[in-house]
Amino acid sequence: MLQLTRSHLLALITHAQQSAPNECCGLIGGDSTDIAQNLYPLHNIASRPQVTYEAAPEQLFAAQRQMRERGEYLLAIYHSHPKADSPLPSETDVRLAYYPGAVYLIVGLAGETPVVKAFKILEHEQRWQQVEYAIVDE
Repeated sequence: MLQLTRSHLLALITHAQQSAPNECCGLIGGDSTDIAQNLYPLHNIASRPQVTYEAAPEQLFAAQRQMRERGEYLLAIYHSHPKADSPLPSETDVRLAYYPGAVYLIVGLAGETPVVKAFKILEHEQRWQQVEYAIVDE
């Protein structure tokens, strides 16, 4: 189960809020016990950033290189749905889910308070399932 600290969760939500009305995107690296260690916010370069995301390739590669240098694994990929109060993976999210081992976190911003949900997305099977994540002490 993916484990995030409160500061990780707050940083993820802040990134989503600062990016609105566009979607944000980023990676979460951590150890082999699924404990998050670092967030890697990425710039969304999608042609329609209000409804989809595409990480800037040079930032994506730099984040992956930093993870390798730190001995981290890709635990999660996050992005936001600024117009959703209870986010679910879109058809595009499922079609472009190239990392089946990663948890996909989606931040919904349309409600009174942000909502973060976690999913396993199986691109080859064109389906997803909601999964739990835990908030752990700093």
